[in-house]
Amino acid sequence: MRYILLTILIIIPVLEITAIMLSGNIIGIGPTLLLIFLTALLGGYYARKQGLETFRKAQRQMQYGEMPGDTIMDGVCIFVGAILLLLPGFFTDILGLVLLLPPTRSLIKGRLFKAITKRVNKRNIKIIT
Repeated sequence: MRYILLTILIIIPVLEITAIMLSGNIIGIGPTLLLIFLTALLGGYYARKQGLETFRKAQRQMQYGEMPGDTIMDGVCIFVGAILLLLPGFFTDILGLVLLLPPTRSLIKGRLFKAITKRVNKRNIKIIT
């Protein structure tokens, strides 16, 4: 697991720098920087909007005595998506959008929930009550 994380921390910046350089050569430096700035700005706005809606939904669920498990997973995906959109680069922006858009987020949530459930069942994650 440690090596996978280290590999990701090395490969992602290399891919981002390469994509930014290629984009700068194809469309120019100005439009590339503008595109990076706009994706961060629009992503931040959309993440804030989605995050507030999710927070309100979780509050309503708790008021009615429901467990907001699915809503919490939405919140985690929105938070990670927002961070990825604020990072400069095209690959992180694409992944951030995947986590922010509800149709694609539901696909990610399902897999994430299965992975967490699997770890809990193997007792790799401890839940303290």
